[in-house]
Amino acid sequence: MKDQGSMLAQPLQRPSAGRIVAHLGLFVLGLVVGAAGALVQAGWFPGGLLLALLGGAGLFLGGAWGTGGRSGAVSSAAGWMLAVILLTASRPEGDFLFAAGAGSYLFLLGGIGVAVMCATLGRGRQPGGRSVRLGK
Repeated sequence: MKDQGSMLAQPLQRPSAGRIVAHLGLFVLGLVVGAAGALVQAGWFPGGLLLALLGGAGLFLGGAWGTGGRSGAVSSAAGWMLAVILLTASRPEGDFLFAAGAGSYLFLLGGIGVAVMCATLGRGRQPGGRSVRLGK
């Protein structure tokens, strides 16, 4: 059997079309979950904040497990972060969606923390073969 060597020494493979579509879908779902969480977290303060953070955690971790790597969590977290950043900006008329309160800051910082934790907990891509140890 041919020795595979280090995973870092392997040439990069082009992602398949299905993988690209999956990541784009996760990005769009991240946009939707971020916008829905922004609306829900202030509506029912303690429960809405928890629901919004749990929804984000479910999407991030599910994206990581669904794609088989951490990139699924990163693509959904990128969509979530884009939606939240766009919704925090105030308009020229003075309208805004996020109030300057503890709940809004907990949603912003808690969502970023949840995204980092879920991307870290997601399994990294493993090399194929009988054994992942190089000496065997």
